[in-house]
Order: sequence, then structure tokens, then C-alpha cells
Amino acid sequence: MSGVLPALSTGEARKVALFAQGLLGPRSRGGPADMVRRLGRVQLDTVSVLARSHELVAYARHGAVSRLEIEEAYWGPSSATFEYWSHAACVLPLHEWPAYAFKRRALRARGRRWHRLEDQAASCADVMRRLRDEGPLTARQLGGAKKGGTWWDWSEIKIAAEWLLDTGELACRERRGFQRVYDLSDRVIPAELRHDDWSDEQCAVALVAVAGHALGVATAADLAAYKGLPVKLVQKVVGDTDLEPVLVAGWGRPAYAMPGTADVLNRRLTSRSVALSPFDSLTWDRPRTERLFGFRHRLEAYVPRAQRQYGYFAMPVLGGTKLVGLVDPGRRGATLVAKQVTLRTTDAARHVASALGEAARWVGSHDIVIERVEPAERRAELDVCMAARA
Repeated sequence: MSGVLPALSTGEARKVALFAQGLLGPRSRGGPADMVRRLGRVQLDTVSVLARSHELVAYARHGAVSRLEIEEAYWGPSSATFEYWSHAACVLPLHEWPAYAFKRRALRARGRRWHRLEDQAASCADVMRRLRDEGPLTARQLGGAKKGGTWWDWSEIKIAAEWLLDTGELACRERRGFQRVYDLSDRVIPAELRHDDWSDEQCAVALVAVAGHALGVATAADLAAYKGLPVKLVQKVVGDTDLEPVLVAGWGRPAYAMPGTADVLNRRLTSRSVALSPFDSLTWDRPRTERLFGFRHRLEAYVPRAQRQYGYFAMPVLGGTKLVGLVDPGRRGATLVAKQVTLRTTDAARHVASALGEAARWVGSHDIVIERVEPAERRAELDVCMAARA
């Protein structure tokens, strides 16, 4: 592309990103199933506070959607998804199975996971035989996920099942009680998708396009991180997608925008106030979040309590087109407890009050208790906003 590249301010980049993520503008009518296709992936995590992260992602975009509808979109019998490794363990659109051939090939070439099996061939053969004979099974049903020690001390059978999932022999399209259900790929992946025919470059073109449309505007590193791709591969193929080169003020590196960016910028779009999962696809990439929003935070679930600044599961609060603060939530019976509220902007209190009120209704909490506010001198301001919402 010759000539001067289109230039976006940081505020314009935020608007495009929020629209692409389904967090600005009218809510999608397609529900969580449509959301998975739009985002290109939903990260999974075992931590559950108000709800599990994948539920919070759907709630942020669709409001008080039922948990049954969310589960059916991700793992129901009519769902069009599978689980695999994107930047992390994610629910992915089923039609993307061929695009992850690059990763399955790379894992096969490595020969094993980071775990060691005493007899990998025998363990894998046993898992395949059990699934072939007995149908889809969880790790527990296969013989147990752990040896009995610490939480990462996987059993031989669990390691084998995960290795077969890595390499595409097995697939996960169902969960039971949040446990992965393993099945033969030959049984659960449609025949027309069940191949590794695409080259690494073809895989990257498809996934970079998905990432670009989901992120709205992104650097090559952003696109790579979103879909677990090597940055050099992204840089090699991004010109083969429909993404458009742009400049974003303050980024200091080339960026790429989804088609239709100018139209988005010219529209008046409805905004919302909502608490986001720390693993939400808008915010999990911390360097990008800081670039877009001037907002720095990290997940402190694995930080010793005394060293936490914002709380165990501090959720960024979106207010309009800004991240205005954080809430570390919990539940005590029918009460939603905000263990710590951190207010970052001058209008943060009203957005936090709105986000807490809507979250409480969604999870069925009748009361809200706020234990700590930072900075402490803004406690009265938040109390007034909470009272106005009551």
C-alpha cells in the first residue's frame, strides 16, 4: 500500500477495539454461540468467583444470559465448538479445526509434552482403546487425572490423553462438571474438517484474519498473541489478509485494522458499564491493555495475599470506552461482596455502582457489601452512587 497510512488516535483505536469485541454498540442477537464466532476464542480457567471466566465473558456481552444457554453454546449437543490451545486453553469455533494444523504438527514433531511418560506408546494405546470401546470419557473415568500429589502431578493416563489431544488424535467438544470429555477425533470432528492439509502459512492467514476482526486494530504481536502464532509468521502473512495497515498514535509500531473501521468511527454507539473477567479477550493481553487504555493490572490469584494490590480476582470495570477501575468480588450466601474496589478515574464510582448492581442481579445476590475502597477518601462518593442504584 503506497501513500500515507490512515492514522487513529488512541481513543479511536479503543472505540474500534470495543466494537470488534462486542462491548460497544448494540448487543448481538445471536447469543453466546455467535459471540464465540465473533471473538474467535474464549479462554477457559478453573477459577470461579462470581462465575467461571467463560461465563463472565458471555455475560459482559449479552447481559443476564442464563448459564444453561452459555453452557449449551460452548459444549451442548448442537454446539459448533472444540477445545484446543490458542494463546491458552480455549473454546474455539469448530470450523477453525484445520487452521490449527500448524500447532498439531509442531507438537507431534516435539514428540511429547513437557511431562515424561514411562511408556508413552502403551499409555496412548490404552487411552485410544478405552475410548474406542467405551465411548467418550473424562480423565477420572479413564482412571484418574492425578497421581494423588500436588495439583499438577498428573497421572500417566491424563498425560497420555492430553498428548493425544495436543496432536489431534483426540478432541474435546464436551465438558461434564467442568471436566474435559475426551473422544476420538474421527467421531466428533466432521470429516470435511478433519485434516492437517493446510500449510503453516495457510493456517496463519486464516487465524490472523480472525484475530484482526476480533481485535479491531492490532499490532503483529497482538495478532500473534491472540491466536498463539509466531510473530514472524504473522508478519509474513498479514498482507494476505483483508486487514488494513494503519498508524495508531503512541504505539510506535505498525498496526492493522479490520475493514470498515471508518464506518465504526462515524457511528454513535451505545456503551455499557460492566465488570470483566481478568481473562476476557479484551484485557488478558496486559501490554495491549496498557497501550489501549493506559490501564495496568495483573491477575493476583497466585500472588501471596499480603502482596496483592487489587485483590485475588480483581475484575477490570469498563465504563463507556474506558477502563475505570477494578472490583475484587466474592459471595457470602446471597450477598455479593466487593472485597476491594479500586477507583481509577473521576467518573469511576458511578460505573462501578452500575456494574455491581447488574452483576448482583445476574448471580441472584440480594445485597451488595463493599468492604474496602481505594483510594479510601472516595468511599463516600461510591456509597452515594450505590444508594442511587438501590
